[in-house]
Amino acid sequence: MGRKYFSAKTIALLAMMIAVAMVFSYVESLIPINFGIPGVKLGLANLAIVAALYLLDGKQALLISVVRIILSGFLFGNLASIMYSLAGGLLSLSIMILLKKTKKISVVTVSVAGGICHNIGQIIVAMLVVENLKLVYYIPVLLISGFLTGLLIGVVSQILIPRVKRVFVS
Repeated sequence: MGRKYFSAKTIALLAMMIAVAMVFSYVESLIPINFGIPGVKLGLANLAIVAALYLLDGKQALLISVVRIILSGFLFGNLASIMYSLAGGLLSLSIMILLKKTKKISVVTVSVAGGICHNIGQIIVAMLVVENLKLVYYIPVLLISGFLTGLLIGVVSQILIPRVKRVFVS
């Protein structure tokens, strides 16, 4: 009755992407990078999300993203980090799905938009939580960091996606 079954290959790819995202989240939690800007991270786990968007589909990328955020939050963060990451991740992925559907925008551009929107989603939640609209002044810094991290993830994704596609998607 409308049930959709996944092939063993698809399930293996989903599991691999979740595992990769979790490993990247863990590695990122160990990297003592302090840009002098609170909350700015490389976003390594987003490599798995961008790749999943192009190797699978939006719904499966959403599944990977939500599972990764919740598990990483409980393992390496706290409830607040889950809340902020979910806000950023859901806005980011929504925009990336819409941009990818145009088929006219490169992986790198989609990733950059995702990086920027991830930071915007988090700052919106922060403004609501602390009830201080002055956090809006933090947006230029977050736009720059989102652009740079999105660019890095996008370039790596553009190299990685065709290689993984040859192995898993045939």
